Amino acid sequence: NIVPTESEAKAEEKVSVEEFAISRNDLVAKIKELVHEGNIRRIIIKNEEGRILIEIPLTVGVVGGVLSAALFPVIAAVGVIGAMVAHLTVVIEKRA
Repeated sequence: NIVPTESEAKAEEKVSVEEFAISRNDLVAKIKELVHEGNIRRIIIKNEEGRILIEIPLTVGVVGGVLSAALFPVIAAVGVIGAMVAHLTVVIEKRA
């Protein structure tokens, strides 16, 4: 029996990518909302020039509707980024 490795299994997983602009005032609330959805694999926040400011991988351990204590520092970092940069782009990868 041949069992696919974890990386092979992830390669077969379908992922959709969405990208949208957001103002700094709405950033933290939107990130919390996305985490609560539960089907998000990764959140990437970019500045106006398209540079990645922070990349947040979300594991299976993050259950929709529950904001893990491990994510509090990440949410705080997102708040700091939002305070420093006026216009941001949020890229989300969802499990299809």
